[in-house]
Amino acid sequence: MAQMWVSMGPQHPMTHGLWRLRVRVDGEIITEADPDMGWLHRSVEKLTELYEYPFNTIFTDRLCYASPLTWSHCYVAAVEDLMGVEVPERARYMRVIVLELQRILSHLMWFAAYGPDLGLFAAAVYGFREREDFMDRIQELTGQRLNYNYLRIGGLKHDFPPGWTDRLLETCDRFLPHLEEYKGMCENNSIFRMRTQGVGILPAKDAMNLGVTGPNLRASGVDYDARVDNPYEAYGELDFPKVVATEGDCYARFVVRLYELEQSVGILRQAIKQMPDKGKYRARAPRNGPKCDRVFDGTGVARVEDSRGEAMFYVIGQGNEYPYRVKIRSPAYTTIGASPVMLVGSRVADIPVILGSIDMCIGETDK
Repeated sequence: MAQMWVSMGPQHPMTHGLWRLRVRVDGEIITEADPDMGWLHRSVEKLTELYEYPFNTIFTDRLCYASPLTWSHCYVAAVEDLMGVEVPERARYMRVIVLELQRILSHLMWFAAYGPDLGLFAAAVYGFREREDFMDRIQELTGQRLNYNYLRIGGLKHDFPPGWTDRLLETCDRFLPHLEEYKGMCENNSIFRMRTQGVGILPAKDAMNLGVTGPNLRASGVDYDARVDNPYEAYGELDFPKVVATEGDCYARFVVRLYELEQSVGILRQAIKQMPDKGKYRARAPRNGPKCDRVFDGTGVARVEDSRGEAMFYVIGQGNEYPYRVKIRSPAYTTIGASPVMLVGSRVADIPVILGSIDMCIGETDK
């Protein structure tokens, strides 16, 4: 049978966003894959060079609608490195709490979207049910349910509302029994296992060579987590295990994210318990410019563990209130670049299963 190229996307629901995948097929078997990015270029990097440092969180919040807090945190951390700003102790714990809350929201979004990719529509209902409970907490904190704009250079926008951490802990207590439902729904589901086990394998060597990070890397047996191996904020003062699998297939990537939900609840509890009762939630960031406190002419770098992998910001100052250059490293970009390794040898029907398992966010990819 003659081989042929098939184009999937940018409108195909498999893509989870606007990008195009070309696959060469021999019958039902994929013999070659070519991910084609660039359908959603939003010029975020260039836009951030046109506005003053504090205003750019408007753009970084929108890099990924499922992880706005993580991306804005990465940006302000890079600017803090450039400016030499030291974040207060209480603010460091507060950041850990909101970042882990963001990780839970992101993983629940992924779970709710991944289930229908396999025909498991109940996952969408269950996932969004618990996500709404956590969204109530984030709305109480930020006033928003999307693009929260809560991170600030030097700390956070404002302190936690009275009783907010207690309500968050109650939400976590309600969530854990539902997490057992997720496990039963998928781990005990023979069809789910058949569609995911042994499918879309990403060997550890290929994952490292191609720059894959985050849950997709840990699912291939590499125990690297920036929160532990390159700690930032208050993560170095907390004790939590890495979630690692060895198979490197779609099922392993599912298991890692599922158990990271439980891990995040444990981190939240530790951070709330160890957070100082009193202290500043934001340090005063020095004003920039020739008539202000300092002139920032140098570089700032930050690398954090986003829910999709290691995110990075590189900021160059030019001696005024505007950055000269802002460079963003998207973990989803490198993971999509590694998709041919997972796709070649699989069947056409496995494409949604494989690509759904890597948790894509195209907004952060075509930045």
